[in-house]
Amino acid sequence: MTAASFSDKPPLDVLIIGAGISGIGMAYWLQKKCPNKQFAILEGRDTIGGTWSLFRYPGIRSDSDMFTFGYRFKPWQNPQSLSDGKTILTYLTETVTENGIGKHIRLGHKVLEANWSDKDRLWTLLVQRNGENTELQCRFLSVCSGYYNYEQAHRPHFPGEESFRGPLVIPQFWPEDLNYRDKKVIVVGSGATAVTLVPAMADRGAAHVTMLQRSPTYVMNLPNRNGVFAGLKKVLPNQWAYRLTRWMNLTLSMASFVLAKWFPRQAKSFIMKAAARQLPPGFPVHKHFNPTYNPWDQRLCVVPDGDLFASISSGKASVVTDQIERFTEMGIVLASGQALEADIIVLATGLTIRLMGGTQIKVNGQLIQPQDAMIYKGMMVSDVPNLAYAFGYTNASWTLKVDLTANYICKLLNYMDRHHYEVVKPIRQNLMSEEPFLNLNSSYIQRAAAVLPKQGAKRPWRVYQNYLADMLTTRFGRIADGVLTFQRKVS
Repeated sequence: MTAASFSDKPPLDVLIIGAGISGIGMAYWLQKKCPNKQFAILEGRDTIGGTWSLFRYPGIRSDSDMFTFGYRFKPWQNPQSLSDGKTILTYLTETVTENGIGKHIRLGHKVLEANWSDKDRLWTLLVQRNGENTELQCRFLSVCSGYYNYEQAHRPHFPGEESFRGPLVIPQFWPEDLNYRDKKVIVVGSGATAVTLVPAMADRGAAHVTMLQRSPTYVMNLPNRNGVFAGLKKVLPNQWAYRLTRWMNLTLSMASFVLAKWFPRQAKSFIMKAAARQLPPGFPVHKHFNPTYNPWDQRLCVVPDGDLFASISSGKASVVTDQIERFTEMGIVLASGQALEADIIVLATGLTIRLMGGTQIKVNGQLIQPQDAMIYKGMMVSDVPNLAYAFGYTNASWTLKVDLTANYICKLLNYMDRHHYEVVKPIRQNLMSEEPFLNLNSSYIQRAAAVLPKQGAKRPWRVYQNYLADMLTTRFGRIADGVLTFQRKVS
């Protein structure tokens, strides 16, 4: 290991891993609420933005409304609810520039390992930079690297795929020079990526786009222009218009989730009838938009202004629900015997979950396995000192929870300073029953079940997926709750 330019500097107070939407938000609140803390953001890639600078496939956009997905400290200016990736990246870049966060970001710094030492009361990070390894030290580690593998998507192998004459494309690594104009395209998948790609490619010149799904997903229309926000901006300052719209959307989101969980049959019927109204008469909605699970057992797919339904209605796109038997030179043969022709096949088959950005977390040289840990308040790892992990909601905008996490960590750091504490650690209660950390049965969650941490049956180990409850708990709850243990500074 080659020690480089940072090894002779004093330890930083906080190191943030990841310069995406979570890391930038953490940096903002750290500057605002802990102005005396020295911190840096380590970003493994050569640009900021995380998902929004990585994904370049046609139509890439948020699948959460921007009035709750955006930061509460930086109003979203556009009445557009589901924004495209380029606009979101611009929004993040503006946030960094306006708040002087750029001077704290170190691009091209990939964290390979983080080791906590009880003796030194420090984290030592092994960081790869320009092909060499260097070390950085900090007192508190904030991991804001998201939850999926940037270098590897979920890529199943299909029989005969080597014989297909055209390109096989993975959305996460979209080729910049891919020409699909006047081409027949098959998109394999039915999740958020697939329902985004199909109308985008159909409207941008593809001859025809077929969404080939093994099983249906709930798909809901969302008007892409927020009329309430546009109206409020005419009579109120922008900040207030944004706040009111944000809370209105938050309330509707939480209410619809609760009602769907309480009355799943009625929610299912409502979603399917809404889809049927936007599709041609006689369209087999019960075959193509009738999932076997209840709403919110998996995330719902949202389509702006019903663009997927419009593409199907126009004949530019179609949906096929069947199993793949094999690939051929000309396309795909299905289990039913139907043959689909294609010039291009897009494999929108999902993400690969990877926690902590792939960083190996160690305590006194001993590797911590996430699957053996329990998560405190959805943000701290049991029995691991001075570590926070930003993980957003599964039933609402990701940013809502990571915003609460950032504010809670600032509150915790200030509490520790007031009481002259140097180390904080949530101690796991061994008698508490374990439950899965994420309450979804989505395929990508099930594939990662063996590596995901656990949650407990009650507070503060329970993840409630409820913004209002979490907001009240993190803002007004006591830091010293009997679960967190502290160690004072050594004089």
